[in-house]
Amino acid sequence: MLNISIFFVDGILQRASPPPEVDETYFDSPRSFDQWTILTMPPIERWGYFSIEKAIYGGQVWRFLTFQFLHASPTHLLFNMLGLYFFGPIVEAQFGTRRYLAFYLGCGLAGAVTFLLLVLGRVLHTAPVTPLVGASAGIFGLLVAAAMIAPDVELFYYFIPVTIRFAAITGMLMAAYAVFSDRGFNAGGEAAHLGGGILGYALMKNQHWLNPFAERSRDSARGGTEAGSSSPRRRRARRYQKDWSKDLNR
Repeated sequence: MLNISIFFVDGILQRASPPPEVDETYFDSPRSFDQWTILTMPPIERWGYFSIEKAIYGGQVWRFLTFQFLHASPTHLLFNMLGLYFFGPIVEAQFGTRRYLAFYLGCGLAGAVTFLLLVLGRVLHTAPVTPLVGASAGIFGLLVAAAMIAPDVELFYYFIPVTIRFAAITGMLMAAYAVFSDRGFNAGGEAAHLGGGILGYALMKNQHWLNPFAERSRDSARGGTEAGSSSPRRRRARRYQKDWSKDLNR
């Protein structure tokens, strides 16, 4: 809901505010597509997008987080929100609300870090000014996690039924191809997808990494449990275990 609200508020602010003022010489010199894109961004997106120039060289580290809540177009927003809607509940049921939020935002941050490392390592031939926006790095983390929790659950991809496991493997392979062949039109975005998916896999294999973000039960806050009652950890485990194939395949 936050992503949708920011997108619409940003659109309203863009219509209400005058276009940015630039010197006449700006149009006399050659400009990259990325520079033109940044110039025409709505105000919130311009403040929060991720780029190496802004986040690293400019020291604006908040962009590692804020870019995840921004989207370039209604279609971009729609597909990411569909992914969040389908895969988010599966992962949240596994981890609980706080650990799920840490998982999701961590995968998004991993997307920006992977983009950064691949550019600095000259694997991606992208300028430092190239902007990065969108929730898709976090969505790819959710996709990979959902594929490990409920691999045989089916979803429709352009009216073709596929399992979540097939969608995750295909998505990660396509992202890797776009990055390392440098032939994809959105290689920077695919680098973020790759990073989000990799961290999603790592967190599923090492779920204890998320334990600092777990909800504290009332019993544990009081320092213990009553005799004969199960531990908070076991109660949480039972609460988050769910057969998603019954819900999503019926």
